[in-house]
Amino acid sequence: RPSGREAKQWYQRRVRGLHFLPPPFVCLLFSSVSSFNRDNTMPANFAGHWKLEKSEHFDSFLEEMNVGLLKRKAAKLVSSEHIIKQEGDNMDVNVVATGQKGKHQVYTVGGSFTESEINGEEAEVSTCWEGDCIMEKHKTPSLEYTLKRELQDDNTMVLHLESPKGTKARRIYKKVE
Repeated sequence: RPSGREAKQWYQRRVRGLHFLPPPFVCLLFSSVSSFNRDNTMPANFAGHWKLEKSEHFDSFLEEMNVGLLKRKAAKLVSSEHIIKQEGDNMDVNVVATGQKGKHQVYTVGGSFTESEINGEEAEVSTCWEGDCIMEKHKTPSLEYTLKRELQDDNTMVLHLESPKGTKARRIYKKVE
């Protein structure tokens, strides 16, 4: 597998040949080619223990996702933590929520995985790098949304959620030392 400058040149040659594909497909096809982003830098490192500090517009987002009133009220009270281990594109995310079941996700950015959503349905989750952010597209038979995992700085991780109708929410996490 090429590395460094060779990886970037190899990637650029491959992508030029795929100009007929829309950008998300190019992203999904080649994000696992190497551990380098398009600008030849290592991807952002999300490793660490993150605790939810605040949510913005999360109730509106859940309402649009047809989550019932009781579950929405409970979601406001739940403290959430993400314990992330990362090696390049390989992610191991353990989500711990007070009073909830939590979830464990193991995936390679550029691939997909399945998980249970808040409505109980199984979702197919596609992932890819978009700059230093990890994009996730969650799809079940009855709902679809996107999640963007971003580092604002070394101690702040933001999950941006967007529904098909455009409702946006943010979940802001602080690193636990």
